[in-house]
Amino acid sequence: MSLASILLTAFALSMDAFAVSITKGITLKKINYSIATKIAFFFGLFQGVMPLIGWSLGIKFESYIKVFDHWIALFLLSFIGIKMILDAKDNDDKNTSSTLYNKELIILSIATSIDALAIGVSFAFLNIDIIPICIAIAVITFLMCFIGVLIGKQIGNLFKTYAQILGGIILILIGLNILNEHIGIISSLF
Repeated sequence: MSLASILLTAFALSMDAFAVSITKGITLKKINYSIATKIAFFFGLFQGVMPLIGWSLGIKFESYIKVFDHWIALFLLSFIGIKMILDAKDNDDKNTSSTLYNKELIILSIATSIDALAIGVSFAFLNIDIIPICIAIAVITFLMCFIGVLIGKQIGNLFKTYAQILGGIILILIGLNILNEHIGIISSLF
């Protein structure tokens, strides 16, 4: 696998986590470099580890993983997105949160890295060294998510009261996009 292919794969895998990072930047009251680093670390770690897990599982479980990975991602992202939208209706002062929960970061990290697990399974078919690929995926995801949080902070300042609703809608749309990529529901309608 060429360096360009590795970097493009890493960049593509980081896009869902990047979008969710923007959402976290929108919905958190207090964003600083420490918070941005923490969010980026979680996403980078999971994006880097999941291909290794998938590669380790190899072809033994490929058919099982591909059957339900998109449904898990849809459920997790939609659950959190709907919760954010419902929480936004409480009142305007509660539209953003001042707390960053590790549990939520883990759920979001898993939801956005399930595709990386499936990619790891496909890497098992190739005769490649998986460790440099996992490192590249982790580093690129970390950088993209760090930038995403900071972008989200700026967007959140613009939208204020609608930030949490927008963030929830983005998470649901990401989940639906993952589902569409796997089952092609939109292309079958046209």
